[in-house]
Amino acid sequence: MTESVTPSATLPDYKATLHLPETAFPMKGDLANREPKALAQWEQTGLYHAIQKAAEGREKFVLHDGPPYANGDIHIGHAVNKILKDIVVKSKLMAGKRAPYVPGWDCHGLPIEVAVEKKVGKVGAKIDARTFRAECRKYAAAQIDKQRTDFKRLGVLGDWENPYRTMDFKYEADQVRALAQIYSNGHIVQGKKPVQWCFDCKSALAEAEIEYAEKTDPAVDVAFAFKDPQQLASAFGLTAPVAASAVIWTTTPWTLPANQAVAVNPALRYALVATERGHLVLAQDLVERCLKRYKLTGEIVAVTTGDKLERVDLRHPFYERDSLMIVGDHVTATDGTGLVHSAPAYGMEDFIAVGRYTKELIEPVQANGVYVSDLPEFGGMSISEANPKIVEHLRAVGCLLADFAYPHSVAHCWRHSSPTIYRAAPQWFISMEKGGLRAQALKEIAGVRWIPGWGVERIEGMISGRPDWCISRQRTWGVPIAIFLHKDTLVPHPNTAALMQQVALEIEKTGVDAWYELDQSTLLGSDSNQYEKVKDILDVWFDSGVSHHCVVDARSELAPSPADMYLEGSDQHRGWFQSSLCVSVAMHGHAPYRQVLTHGFVVDKDGKKMSKRDGNVVLPQDVMKVLGADVLRLWTAATDYSAEMNVSDEILKRVSDSYRRIRNTARYLLANINGFDPDNAVAHEKLLPLDQWIIDGALNVQTQVIAAYESYQFHQIYQLVHEFCSVKLGSLYLDVLKDRMYTTQLDSVARLSGQTAMYHVMQALLRWIAPILSFTAEEMLPFIPGMQATSSVFMLTWYEGLKPLPDDAKISRAAFATLEALRELVNKELEPLRSGKQIGSSLDSEVDVVWPEKDVAVLQPFGAELRFFLLTSNVTLSAGGKHEAKITASVSPHRKCLRCWHHRSDVGSHNSHPDLCGRCIENIDGAGEVRGYF
Repeated sequence: MTESVTPSATLPDYKATLHLPETAFPMKGDLANREPKALAQWEQTGLYHAIQKAAEGREKFVLHDGPPYANGDIHIGHAVNKILKDIVVKSKLMAGKRAPYVPGWDCHGLPIEVAVEKKVGKVGAKIDARTFRAECRKYAAAQIDKQRTDFKRLGVLGDWENPYRTMDFKYEADQVRALAQIYSNGHIVQGKKPVQWCFDCKSALAEAEIEYAEKTDPAVDVAFAFKDPQQLASAFGLTAPVAASAVIWTTTPWTLPANQAVAVNPALRYALVATERGHLVLAQDLVERCLKRYKLTGEIVAVTTGDKLERVDLRHPFYERDSLMIVGDHVTATDGTGLVHSAPAYGMEDFIAVGRYTKELIEPVQANGVYVSDLPEFGGMSISEANPKIVEHLRAVGCLLADFAYPHSVAHCWRHSSPTIYRAAPQWFISMEKGGLRAQALKEIAGVRWIPGWGVERIEGMISGRPDWCISRQRTWGVPIAIFLHKDTLVPHPNTAALMQQVALEIEKTGVDAWYELDQSTLLGSDSNQYEKVKDILDVWFDSGVSHHCVVDARSELAPSPADMYLEGSDQHRGWFQSSLCVSVAMHGHAPYRQVLTHGFVVDKDGKKMSKRDGNVVLPQDVMKVLGADVLRLWTAATDYSAEMNVSDEILKRVSDSYRRIRNTARYLLANINGFDPDNAVAHEKLLPLDQWIIDGALNVQTQVIAAYESYQFHQIYQLVHEFCSVKLGSLYLDVLKDRMYTTQLDSVARLSGQTAMYHVMQALLRWIAPILSFTAEEMLPFIPGMQATSSVFMLTWYEGLKPLPDDAKISRAAFATLEALRELVNKELEPLRSGKQIGSSLDSEVDVVWPEKDVAVLQPFGAELRFFLLTSNVTLSAGGKHEAKITASVSPHRKCLRCWHHRSDVGSHNSHPDLCGRCIENIDGAGEVRGYF
C-alpha cells in the first residue's frame, strides 16, 4: 500500500472538475406569469391551425363540444369540463390522430332574456321584440368574449376564432332545416297536454330544466258525494240505496276547482264504511289508517272492486257540477285513500286517464298562476293565495275530513328555484312513440360506449320513461317554430316541410327576425289570408341538441356525424346527451356520438355544494392568478371524475407540491442532458445496465400511460407519472446516477450512457405530461437537445425511443428487484446512524451484507460497484443463512474524498492530489473510470 500523504493545508477547489447539472430551465414555475406569455405566443403563431395542418391525412377523432350557456363568468365546473376535453383532444394528437376541437356556446333562452329585461325592460312595455332580440344577441356576444378569455387561459387549444354559436344566422337556419326534416319524418305533433310550467318564466319547461326540492303543502282528505245512492248500492252489490261519499287525498288543493274525475284502480278492493260522518268509500287496505286520521270509528258494510265503480257519478265538493269515477292503473293503495282526485289539465297521469272518457279540459289557471276572474269563490287569486282559502271553504261546506302540513319533494324551475306545476297548454311535441323514436333511441344507446359504464342504465331509464318532448316555448329570444297554421282548423300547411326550408334561406341571411318580418304572401300566395305564423320558439335544448347537424355535419374538419365523443357533466344524461340523441335519431336514425363520457360535480373538501354563503367557492380565475392553470389542470387529472370532485385551497396546495415534484424531476433531467448531442447517443445494447433498466421502466410506465389515456383514466396517469418521478427516478435512479454523471469524464461512455438514458426518459416524460401540464411541457421542449426546431410539443406523438430490457441483459428484472430490496434494507439500517447524528450522508457509512446463500450469486457479479447502487462508501458481501439477510452498518473509518465524498482508504495516498481518492484522480488525470453496471 502506498504511504499515506499529509492532507494539504489549503484545500484545492475541485468543483471545476465535476460535471454538475446546469440548465436555464427555471426551478420555480411562476406559472401565473409565464403561462399568459406562452398563450400569447400560441395565438401569435396560430398554433391550433398549425397543428391541424400538420395532422392532415391522419385518422380523425372528433370530440364535439357541448355548448356552455353564454351567461356569466365561468366557474370551477366549467373549468373541469373544458380541461377534461382538452386532455382528451391532446392525448389523441399524441396518439397520432387529427383531433380538431371547435368550441361552442348556447346563446338563446330565458336566462339571457331575464338579464336583458333587467337592463332594457320587457317586450311590449319599454322595447319592441326586434330591438329586444338585438339586445339579447349583443349581450350573449359579450358574455362569450368573457368566457372565451378564461377558457383560453386554461390552456385549452381550439378554433377559438371560429367557434359555433347557436345564435349565428347559419346555425339558426340549419336548426329550422333540422326541424323540417324531423317534421317530414313524422315525429312532430301538436297537442294540448300538461307540461311543466313555470310562472316566473311564463313558459313551458323541458324535463332537463326541472330540479326537485323540499316544499310543505296542505294535504287534505275531501269527500265527494255520490250523486245516485242506488247506482252506488249496485256497485257494491247492495239492494237498498246508500248515501255515501268517495274520499280523495291531495296535496294540491288549488287543483280542486279543475276536478273532472276521481280515479280508482280496477283491481283494488274498495270498502263501503259506515262512520259517524256517514258512509265513506275507501281502499280496503287503507280503511284503518284513514279512519285514524279522521278521528272516526267505522264498520265495513260491503266490499267491491274498482272496476265496479267505473262511471259511477259524483258531485263536485263545492261546485254545481258532476265528477265521474274512472279507472286507472296509476292508482295505488300505498298512501292516501286509494282514490285519486283527477284534474287532467294539471297532471299527466290524470290527463291520460281522464282522456279515455272525455277530451274536455277544465283549466282555470292562467299562465301567470292566477285563476281566471270568473271562477266562483277564487277568481283572480293566485294558486298559492287560494290554497288555504280552498281548505277553509272545504271545511265550511262540510267536505273536509282532515288537513295537515305535508313536506315533500316537488318540481322546481332550476332558473328561479320556484315551484312548477303541470299545466295543459297548446304545445308542439316530438313524439316518443309516433315513428318509433323511443324504440330506436333505446337501440342506439346500446351501441354507444358509456364512460363510466353506469351511464347506459341512467340514460336508458330516462329515455324509457320520458314523455313526449315539448319543444315549444312562449318566449321572444330563440329560433321560431316556422310553421304556418290554418286559422280555422289549426292544421299546419300541407307544404310545411318545404316552406320551412324556404324560411331557413331567409333566416340564414338576417337571422330569426326574418320569420317575424316575413310577408307570408310571398310564400303562401293566394292562401296567405287563411294561415297565421306560429309564435312559439324552440326549446333551448333543441338548439343544442341539433348541434350534431348544425356543427359536426356542417364543418368539413368535423364531418360527418356521429362524433367520436361527447363529454359533459353527469346532469347531461337528462339534458344535452338526451336531447342530442332524440334529435339525431329523429333526423338520421342513429346516435350522434360513439362514446359519451360524464364527470361528476365539483364540491368542497367535505363534499358540500359550493356556495358564496358558505364561503367555500373556489374560482378558477383565482387559482390561475395564484397557482397557474397547470396546477388546476393537474388537479382535474388527478381527481377521479367519475364521482364528485373535491377541491379546496388546501387540496390545490397539495397538488401544487406534486406539480413541483414533477417539474423539479424534469429540470434535473434537463440539467444533466444540457449540451448532450443526440447524435452521440450510446446504442441501447451498449448502455450500462442501470440505464437500460430505467429505460425499460419508462417503457412500462409509458405503456400504462397510453392505456390510461385510451381508457380516459386520467387519475391513473397522475399516479403513474408522480410515482415514476418520485420513486423510480428521484429516490433511486437519479440518486444512484449522480455520482457517475458528476465524477466520470465528460465524454466517457459511463457518462454518455447516463445522458442517453435521461434523454430518452425526458422525451417520453415530456409527452406523458403534455396533455395535462400543457404550458409546462411547452416550456420544457426547447431545453431538450435537438428539439429547438420543433414548434410545439403538440406536433409530437408518443415517444418511440424507449426499448425493453434486452433478453441477455447483464442485470435481469429479477436481479434489479433483488437490488432494490437490498437497498431498502440498507437504508433501514442506516436510519439509526442518521438519527443519532453519527453520519450525515449515507456515504459516511460502510455496510456488511450477509445474503442468503441461494440468492447471493445474484449480487456477487457487481463486486465493488455495489457501493454505487447502495450509496455507501464500501460494501462487503458474503453468503450466510438460508432465508434472511443480515445488514450491518457502521461509520466509515476512512477519510472523505473532497471530490466525490466517498470515504476511501486510498484518500491521502497520492502526492499530486492528497485529498482525493484514486478513482477521482483517474477521472481527472488518467484514462478515466470504467463502470460495468451502475
